[in-house]
Amino acid sequence: MYVRNNLRPRVIWRLTWRSVVVYTIYSTVVCYLYGPLGLHSLDIPWQPVGTLGTAVAFYIGFKNNGSYDRFWEGRKLWGGIVNYSRSWAMQALEFVTSVVDAPDVQAQPASANELTERHRTLVFRHVAWVNAVRLHLRRQPELWDTDVAPFLKPEESERMRHYRNPPAQMLRQQAADLRVLREERGLLNDFQHVSMVDTIREFNNLQGACERIKNTPFPRQYAFFSYLFVQIFSLLLPVGLIGEFEKMGPGHFWLTVPFAVLVAWVFNTIEAVGHFSENPFENEMNDVPMTAICRSIEIDLREMMGETKVPPALAPVDDILY
Repeated sequence: MYVRNNLRPRVIWRLTWRSVVVYTIYSTVVCYLYGPLGLHSLDIPWQPVGTLGTAVAFYIGFKNNGSYDRFWEGRKLWGGIVNYSRSWAMQALEFVTSVVDAPDVQAQPASANELTERHRTLVFRHVAWVNAVRLHLRRQPELWDTDVAPFLKPEESERMRHYRNPPAQMLRQQAADLRVLREERGLLNDFQHVSMVDTIREFNNLQGACERIKNTPFPRQYAFFSYLFVQIFSLLLPVGLIGEFEKMGPGHFWLTVPFAVLVAWVFNTIEAVGHFSENPFENEMNDVPMTAICRSIEIDLREMMGETKVPPALAPVDDILY
């Protein structure tokens, strides 16, 4: 996610230089054919070109609205993951206590060491889940050893990494641990158990919604025709403008080059903005900053556990927060 208020010129140039170069060359060729070579048949009335430009503007606006909706939904889903992550840590730390709160379970109260280990397992496995969801959405299994494994026990990490959907299996393991706490250790009563299972259900829903966005690409008919219509309009621009500038006097047709390039650049940039927002989980410049969100969740949960040595929040790299 780009975090500066304004894009740096070098960023703008890197994203749009191809359209500027291509349409500068194309417009220059059209003007050369029209002027020095005298091919005045290239001139067409401006009215149909202007009408086409209006239609294209409406179309790419519709497409960009759909693209932004996908990005914003992805960001809201990760906002939900942040909120429920804090709730999960509070439930794990405050519900799982040394008191046996299940009359039907015959068990000894938990020791301080057992409680610490159970709290750590539930909370750290959740931090692993958050990072695993990120890697799952970005298709980055190669980062498992550095971003997920440190929060799991070695045997559990090795087992989870071989599943097709490791985050879903982690949620299943969390539910299994809650059953043990309720039925075997009596450290959760019925209400607490149901409440924590409901939180796991919310995590499952949030992960599923993210997977829906990831696995359902933006409709190709909208994306393709938006690009095609912009290219057609940009190609017609010089031949529609050249006659209008010629009316201003001899030689003024060369003004077609800068103005046609400017208008084509605007339309192509608007179309590109929508294209960059289509898939919010690709780890690109304008995507949801899942890595930074995962680190923020880790910091919050570690501090809830009383840890003082926590990793720093991630800073933007070249004005981009990943």
